[in-house]
Amino acid sequence: MRTIAFYLYFFGYLLFSIPFLNKAKKYSNEQETVEEQDVKKNNLPKKWAKTLVKISGTEVIIKGEENIPAGSVLLVANHEGNFDIPVLLGHIKKPFGFISKIEVKKIPVVWKWMDVMNCVFMDRKDRRQSIKAIREGISIMKEGHSIVVFPEGTRSKGGPVGEFKAGSLRLATDAKSPIVPIAIDGTSKIMEKNKGWLKPGKVTISILPAITHEQYEQMESKELTQYVQNIITEEKQKLTEDNNQLSA
Repeated sequence: MRTIAFYLYFFGYLLFSIPFLNKAKKYSNEQETVEEQDVKKNNLPKKWAKTLVKISGTEVIIKGEENIPAGSVLLVANHEGNFDIPVLLGHIKKPFGFISKIEVKKIPVVWKWMDVMNCVFMDRKDRRQSIKAIREGISIMKEGHSIVVFPEGTRSKGGPVGEFKAGSLRLATDAKSPIVPIAIDGTSKIMEKNKGWLKPGKVTISILPAITHEQYEQMESKELTQYVQNIITEEKQKLTEDNNQLSA
């Protein structure tokens, strides 16, 4: 029943949101910061995502949200499961877009809201388009918006954190924005480990201290990527161990 209710709400709310799309896209207020404007544009998507997580019966625990600075930041997270996006979108107050595979553009209405949120679509099979997408993301961040990136490039489905792809942090380094490492534990248990059916679970999101441009500007790209990967991997292991002990 949860799975059926999930998809009914998923598409039903999208239909409900259509009249608000153009209004959100055109919203502008010169007296507000870019982030304040994004908060209002992202209001409906965040409500949608939070309700989807609630329908799944999932408990979400957020740690360290105070570590996210104001203004443009690159949120860097491990990619455990399909629920990473709704969990982050629905439970982190800061507005953000994210790097998405281009296939998502086939989902009606969803991709239009993603445009409003300043998401970037990437075709990993097309190197030229991928480079263009990265440049678009850098431009978006320079304008003051924030973006989430999953440097593994694919879901771990509950396995070990995969290797972060080189150059995945270029959005931050070129925009000179802070990097916020995020460890996610538990999302794969909601869907991936149940053959696509929803099962209530517990997800922990640990937001670690931001790494400022001044802290990383002397690092080489590979060094910085490995550094962020190690921070997230270590925290993810701690979360998994703690959750396993609680459920034992």
